Amino acid sequence: MGGEQVRAAVEHCLAVLGAVADREWEGTKAGRLDWNCRETAEHIASDLIAYAGQLAGRPTARYVPFEIDMAECENNADLLEVIRTTGVLLTAVVQTTPRTVRAFHPYPFRAADREGFAAMGVAEVLLHTHDIVEGLGLPASAAVPPAGLGLCETVLARLFPHVRPGDDAWATLLWATGRGDLPDRAPVTEWKWSNPLHIDAERLVLQGVHPAAAADLAEGGTGGFDWIAGGPVDGTRTGAGLVFQAYEAGVHRPEWAMFVLVRKEDGLAVGALGYHGAPDEEGRVEIGYDLVEGARGHGYMTEAVRALADWARERGRERGDVRSLFAVVDKSNLPSQGVVSRTGFEKVSDDWGDGGQTGEQAGEHGEHFAYELRLRA
Repeated sequence: MGGEQVRAAVEHCLAVLGAVADREWEGTKAGRLDWNCRETAEHIASDLIAYAGQLAGRPTARYVPFEIDMAECENNADLLEVIRTTGVLLTAVVQTTPRTVRAFHPYPFRAADREGFAAMGVAEVLLHTHDIVEGLGLPASAAVPPAGLGLCETVLARLFPHVRPGDDAWATLLWATGRGDLPDRAPVTEWKWSNPLHIDAERLVLQGVHPAAAADLAEGGTGGFDWIAGGPVDGTRTGAGLVFQAYEAGVHRPEWAMFVLVRKEDGLAVGALGYHGAPDEEGRVEIGYDLVEGARGHGYMTEAVRALADWARERGRERGDVRSLFAVVDKSNLPSQGVVSRTGFEKVSDDWGDGGQTGEQAGEHGEHFAYELRLRA
């Protein structure tokens, strides 16, 4: 998701709305919104410039407090010119902003990167174009986004990772934002963007992997990350595949999934770390991790596991859904045993079987140690 997608969404909007610029917008309600069609067009432009401003200024605690004044727009064509201009601005900022940059956005973890702002911009343009089309009484097909760039699929995977994808991505996006109905799914009355969680450590940033990136990693790509030589490793690709499977099944919970470890000094990815799912009924959640060979021996994984544990501990205090972290380590993997030991895990089994049981329960000799880190009593 980048500048090309923003440009395509804006061009679609201009083509659709340009054909009805001679209609009465100010006196016509925009679909299910409380705004009229003119106000909705103004909102599109305001969103585009706001996202460009956030990404350019990179504030960390609030929105940059500026607005654009469209009082001098005498007609609908003037409004479309403002949308065109603000779309160009967001496109340019997205294309020139480094991948590691984050700026304030409230949902849900108070920050977004260039892909997040691009995706939010695309979604605002597509959805509000639909609202205006619906308000003006045009056929619903007039607002359907162009095929080829996968705009709706990527917006869903990037901003709605908790939503099970459907056969029709546009229909699913409309449903997820309270604009349509889908068979066997309850109507949506409230919704918010869901940008990935980033956890800050000393030398690393643990960057949440959204389903679109997970699919790319699983299929042999980079997931949008710049990796050191030799990465990503097979374990990362396997984990990413499980993330995407959970997304397709509608059970993906982004904060309990996978993170790529990005080195602050150069922005390169050195490994991956993550949960094997949400906490169970006892509040226990299993973790797994791996490093690219060239990054081993520098304490990166110890630092990353500590950061992940600190986040889980704080989460447990706030919501009470996690009590401990659990790790299963091969008996021959001394470096991995060192990681869990240094980060406070205690060995709870010397004989853990491959089936998630002790060797005695599994009926065979366990080839792993099991460790647990209690986060609270």
